[in-house]
Amino acid sequence: MDLRTMTQSLVTLAEDNMAFFSSQGPGETARRLSRVFAGVREQALGLEPALCRLLSVAHLFDLDAETPANGYRSLVHTARCCLAHLLHKSRYVASNRRSIFFRTSHNLAELEAYLAALTQLRALAYYAQRLLATNQPGGLFFEGDEGLIAEFLREYVTLHKGCFYGRCLGFQFTPAIRPFLQTISIGLVSFGEHYKRNETGLGVTASSLFTSGRFAIDPELRGAEFERIIQNLDVHFWKAFWNITEIEVLSSLANMTSATVRVSRLLSLPPEAFEMPLTADPKLTVTISPPLAHSGPGPVLVRLISYDLREGQDSELLSSLVKSEGPWSLELRPRPQQAPRSQSLVVHIHGGGFVAQTSKSHEPYLKSWAQELGVPILSVDYSLAPEAPFPRALEECFYAYCWAVKHCALLGSTGERICLAGDSAGGNLCFTVSLRAAAYGVRVPDGIMAAYPATMLQSTASPSRLLSLMDPLLPLSVLTKCVSAYAGGETEEHSDSDQKALGMMGLVRRDTALLFRDLRVGASSWLHSFLDLSGHKSHTNSVPTAEPMRRSVSEAALAQPGGPLGTDSLKSLTLRDLSLKDSSETSNSPELSMSAETLGPSTPSDVNFLVGPDHAPTPEAAKAQDELSTKDRGCSARAAFPEGFHPRRSSQGPARMPLCDSPIVKNPFMSPLLASDSMLQSLPPVHIVACALDPMLDDSVMFARRLRGLGKPVTLRVVEDLPHGFLSLAALCRETRQAAAQCVECIRLILAQPAPPAAQPV
Repeated sequence: MDLRTMTQSLVTLAEDNMAFFSSQGPGETARRLSRVFAGVREQALGLEPALCRLLSVAHLFDLDAETPANGYRSLVHTARCCLAHLLHKSRYVASNRRSIFFRTSHNLAELEAYLAALTQLRALAYYAQRLLATNQPGGLFFEGDEGLIAEFLREYVTLHKGCFYGRCLGFQFTPAIRPFLQTISIGLVSFGEHYKRNETGLGVTASSLFTSGRFAIDPELRGAEFERIIQNLDVHFWKAFWNITEIEVLSSLANMTSATVRVSRLLSLPPEAFEMPLTADPKLTVTISPPLAHSGPGPVLVRLISYDLREGQDSELLSSLVKSEGPWSLELRPRPQQAPRSQSLVVHIHGGGFVAQTSKSHEPYLKSWAQELGVPILSVDYSLAPEAPFPRALEECFYAYCWAVKHCALLGSTGERICLAGDSAGGNLCFTVSLRAAAYGVRVPDGIMAAYPATMLQSTASPSRLLSLMDPLLPLSVLTKCVSAYAGGETEEHSDSDQKALGMMGLVRRDTALLFRDLRVGASSWLHSFLDLSGHKSHTNSVPTAEPMRRSVSEAALAQPGGPLGTDSLKSLTLRDLSLKDSSETSNSPELSMSAETLGPSTPSDVNFLVGPDHAPTPEAAKAQDELSTKDRGCSARAAFPEGFHPRRSSQGPARMPLCDSPIVKNPFMSPLLASDSMLQSLPPVHIVACALDPMLDDSVMFARRLRGLGKPVTLRVVEDLPHGFLSLAALCRETRQAAAQCVECIRLILAQPAPPAAQPV
């Protein structure tokens, strides 16, 4: 059923039901039912023209004709889901309103909840029109100045959200996901109560998280409490909640349902520098130093997972790196016969918003990968923000990647094919690790599989990010808190009353966070001294005269006094020298070989969010968008709502949503979408698996469009009706299993041996 027909059918049914209940006398329930159907009629008629406008230009923002996906399409699809549910409910009411079994109170509550959701979706449609008026054809991210962006986001977060977390929870997703989301929402609000009483610091059992019966039986109360939590609690709460899956009981249950593997060992890589050969000239080497940022040299934890016990995996050298995981960890016993080393290796980087989770949280689906792919998997346990902000995680992941390449024989692989794979924040780190490998001149992976990655960490708006208003897993205020923590910004400022409510454990946590913040500010001086904040200073002028107390991996290992290019030791060569020496195989631009810490924000001329000439929008399509933009041009950051329409506002007060304006978020090693063309040219083939209803969808679409415009091999697969993080739900239902299988297929394509070159005719 097309949108116009659906709207007309809904309006007709709403008018019929409104007339019926208006004739039922002066009863309060009848008046509320009549009023709710009048509201449904009004909002449906107002929403339909806005959705039609969005649909008329949505194709401008697709990657290609075969991949019709972007935030505008997702908004229209979500609104259609809400209209479809109201249409179904209106038909049910019209057919059963005279029956003695008609549950008046239940149907009234559901209609009121979905009417509230429809009202807020209408507001989102107007916000999307505001983005269309500001952005150019093909651009999905807000392109106004930073002041307008901040005003837009602050206006947006004042919208009421509780209606999406009660009866309407997850209505846009596949029905198989909704019971899980309901369980998670009950657990979240219950966990929030424990957190307020500081019971998280004293240990929270898994069963205690789901015992608040009042939240289970009262959806409206649950929605209001859910909104209060996402709007007010700090990043430490989300770190604690997202780590629930690592509680011994829950992790044991997850492992019982996952594949059984022969090898699952947690390794601790010592903080020792080692040499790596250059790709351009293997006779030359570069020093890979251990992570140094913020806390100095330290070990990097990784988890080796292998379905079979392969040669090298039971060696004494590898066993010396094994780290005990407690009394329940099991040691391997070598088999008399071992499988030979695999030709391939997967290096995995987990998600968790840069602030939570470890490889243990992702172990269930990694075990399935190891079984299906038949290759060893090395998952990196990088340090988490806010205690370890950027670039600590990048340094650790890069160090672990280089270590794996050098010591692949210990991991049961010959290293002929290496794939980097990650989800969400891990997808971001996969891209930046590859960019850093290219900057160092060492081997880049043979391909990247990124599931729903975050490629733009700058505080901005896009049509898909408007979905964060209703997403129970990625609310916008939570996203900004995670980004702010990763960028090293302030996490939360507590009022005196909040501090009193914290108790002893909360005060300890607060004081510890402040201590880490002070240490972070002092130890991060090297980073700010290298950032080219003005955009006019050259790289040579940005180098400080004094030696910083703690230097980055790039500077500590590579930025040595200049020397001749013909020396045997590479320690006398800078990254700029390497890029110039190997310009025939990489790029003529020296900025490709700069490190994360020496690169400042990309200038506007470096970044082109639009597609290339081959994918330019047609004149008719550009004219359609221009006409739409003309209607809304000149409006302020506040959405140009029509007269008489007022969306519902949150009752929780101003949201604690730190809008990180630090120049660090524009660093291409933090936001790879902002990397220059020359940097992106160094990436290997990229395979992205995104979710149509994910607030991060536009990150994937725009990143794929940039790579496509540069002629780089890239694929984008978009799964329908699933939330962000579906890999962790792979065993939940058929839809999540199929989506996870697409990720495995992408990895298999990367690991497949390339076909031998065709023989040239003599």
